[in-house]
Amino acid sequence: MAAAPAAAFAKAMPNAQKTYEVSRADLPVSCPLPEMTLWNSHPKVYLPLEATGKAKCPYCGADFVLVD
Repeated sequence: MAAAPAAAFAKAMPNAQKTYEVSRADLPVSCPLPEMTLWNSHPKVYLPLEATGKAKCPYCGADFVLVD
């Protein structure tokens, strides 16, 4: 399954995907993403993508990949 861009998750359920592609314009990145509903999710955590271009959420295990 291909990763979907972060902008595609407007009003999306949190942690529904396993991989999210984000751009530099999306930085800083937090999980869950701002567009996601939060009522059934974990606490917000900021993910350090700048150094390696990828990060894994310590709560839900979702992978975030910097694409540009």
